[in-house]
Amino acid sequence: MKAIHSTLKHAYTPYDDWRSISISLYMTLVGYGVLVAIPVISAARVQLLGFSEVEVGRVASADLGGLAAGAALASFFMANSNRRVLVLIGAVLAILANALCTRYTHYEQVFYLRILAGIGSGIYTSVAVANLGATAKPARAYNLMLFAFAFSQALELQVLPLLSMNGIYYVFMGGFIAGLLALQWIPVHADDKRLDVELDVEESDGHHHPEHRHVPSYITWLCLVAIFLTYINIGGYWTYIELAAHDAAITDELISKLLVWGSLCSVVGCLLATLISNRFGLARPLLAALLAMATTVGMLYEGIDTPKLIISMLSFNLLWIFIDVYQMAFVANADHSGAFASLIPCAQGLGQIVGPNVAASMLGHSLGYGNVFLMCALFALLGALTYLAVYLKLRCIIPALADAP
Repeated sequence: MKAIHSTLKHAYTPYDDWRSISISLYMTLVGYGVLVAIPVISAARVQLLGFSEVEVGRVASADLGGLAAGAALASFFMANSNRRVLVLIGAVLAILANALCTRYTHYEQVFYLRILAGIGSGIYTSVAVANLGATAKPARAYNLMLFAFAFSQALELQVLPLLSMNGIYYVFMGGFIAGLLALQWIPVHADDKRLDVELDVEESDGHHHPEHRHVPSYITWLCLVAIFLTYINIGGYWTYIELAAHDAAITDELISKLLVWGSLCSVVGCLLATLISNRFGLARPLLAALLAMATTVGMLYEGIDTPKLIISMLSFNLLWIFIDVYQMAFVANADHSGAFASLIPCAQGLGQIVGPNVAASMLGHSLGYGNVFLMCALFALLGALTYLAVYLKLRCIIPALADAP
C-alpha cells in the first residue's frame, strides 16, 4: 500500500557538471541581454537614431520576436541534434546581424536586422535554457541564472547608457564571441527523451521505490501559454516604462537610479523565491506573485508620479525575477528532454512581440500610457488564471508535481 508521501526524484546527468552549468548560465546572460536592457536601448534609439516611440516598440518586438522564432526552430532539433552546432549557428547569426546594425541605421533596415539577431539569440539561448532545465535540480539552476541576471542587468543599465548605439552593438557581439571559447563544455546530446516525472514513493512499510507518472503534454503547453501571457505584460511595461516616466516629467537622474535599484530588487526576488519554494512549492507563490504583479503594473493606469513610479518599478523587478524562477522550473520539472524547456524563450519572445506591438498601437491611437499599463495588468491576470487551471489539474493527477519545489 502506497501513500505516506511522495517527492520528485531526478537522476544526476552530464548537465549537472559545473562546466555545463557555468557556460549555460553565461549563455543565458548573453542571449537575454537585449531583453533586460530594452528600456535603455529603446531610449537610445529615440535619442541617437531619431526613432519615434511607435518605431522603438516595433523594433523591440522584432528583436524579441526573432528570439521566439529562433527558440521555436531550435526546439525541433533539441532532442536529437548536436547542441554545440546549434550554439555555433545561433552565435554566428547574432554576431553578423549586430555587426550589420553598426552600418545600417534606418528604421526599416534595423527592423529586419533585429529579427535576424533575435533568431540567432533564440537558438543560442534555447540551448542554454534546455541545458539548465535538464539538471537534477532545475529550480536551483534557474534561480542561479536569474540571480546572475540581477547583477548583469545592473551592469548593463549602468554601462550601456554611456555608450553610442554602435558601442551597444559591440558589447553584444563581444558577449557571443566570448561564449564560443567554452563551446566544448556544452553536452552534445540530450540524455533523457521521456516526458514523465519520477517520484520517490514511500510504502507503508517504510521502503522507498521509484515510480514514473506520465505528465500530459497539454499541461506543459498550458505552462508555456501562461509564460506567453505573462510576457505580454512584461514586454509592454518594460519597453515603455522609461519613456512613460519621461512623459510624466520624472527626472532622468531618478529614472536611471530606479533602473539600477530595480536590478538589486531582482536579487531579493531570487533569494525570496528560493526560500519560499522550499516551503510552499512553486505553484502557490507563483499565483500570488502574478496577482501582485498585476497590481504593481495597474497602479500606473491613472497616471505616473514619483511615489508611484518608485513603488511600481522596484516591485516590478522583484516580481519579474520571482515569477520567472517559478515559471521556468515548473516546465523543467515536467520535461527533462529539453523539448519543452527549449520553448521557454519562444514563449517569452512571442509575448515580447505582442506586448510592445499592442502598446505601440495603443499609443499610435493616442490612448496614452495609462491604458498601456492597464492592458499589461490584464495579461498578468490571464497568466495567473492559466496557472490556476494547471495547478488544480495537477492536484488531481500528480499532487507531488503540483506542489514540487
